[in-house]
Amino acid sequence: MKMESMTKNKHEKSNTITIRLPIFDMWKLLTLVLLVLVLTNLYWTYTIINRNEIVENTLETNDQPTQLREIPSNQPSQEPTQQEPSKIEVSVDDDAMKGSANASVTIIEFSDFECPFCTRFWEQTLPQIEKEYIATGKVNFVYRDFPLSFHPNAQKAAEAAECAGEQGKYWEMHDKIFETGALGITSLKQHAVDLGLDSKKFDDCLDSGKYASEVQKDFQDGQAAGVTGTPAFFINGIKVVGAQPFSAFQQIIEQELDRGNKK
Repeated sequence: MKMESMTKNKHEKSNTITIRLPIFDMWKLLTLVLLVLVLTNLYWTYTIINRNEIVENTLETNDQPTQLREIPSNQPSQEPTQQEPSKIEVSVDDDAMKGSANASVTIIEFSDFECPFCTRFWEQTLPQIEKEYIATGKVNFVYRDFPLSFHPNAQKAAEAAECAGEQGKYWEMHDKIFETGALGITSLKQHAVDLGLDSKKFDDCLDSGKYASEVQKDFQDGQAAGVTGTPAFFINGIKVVGAQPFSAFQQIIEQELDRGNKK
């Protein structure tokens, strides 16, 4: 009887131990699972926040509705894109013009001499427009200034072109600046010498800031027309942004020429 009792007690102790061990392990397992869940939640929270920040930054970089910027060629070629695009009234002011004043299509460029995308347009696209349309009397081209604030030499370069224009060599200075990329005061004065200008007259004009307000008027007119960066164009009032290829301009020019012929 005593043996049976001892055996029974031994079994009961054994059973108790057997029952408690799984409970202890279960708590460890639950703790581990909770830790994994917390870490997973933190990971996905961080991922979602980080992804949203990337998306927002991307949208700000691509759109930038109010921030002035340089505009590369990967921007939309036309604003807005529709069958009959709306037109914006933009004055040519008294700025330099290439081509016939009687041409049925006018292209107005708002540009910055220090903007690399403006240089790209000057190098790659403008020569084709000149050959196909300006030289044939179909299009005239007007250059207006839009010096961006983060380009320290753009304002004076624009003034230099205006000063050269006093001596009948606006476009020569325009091309010289884009060609060399040299926009410092000393370089601008050397450009005047190279172009055969009256150096004293040019230097006095540039140093006095004679055309500073004229350049700023162009800038303000551009802002009023919705320009937020360079280069920006208006082809008979149709807005085109960025250093677009010739084909983007050709499409709108032909459309405007065709419309003019039907009137």
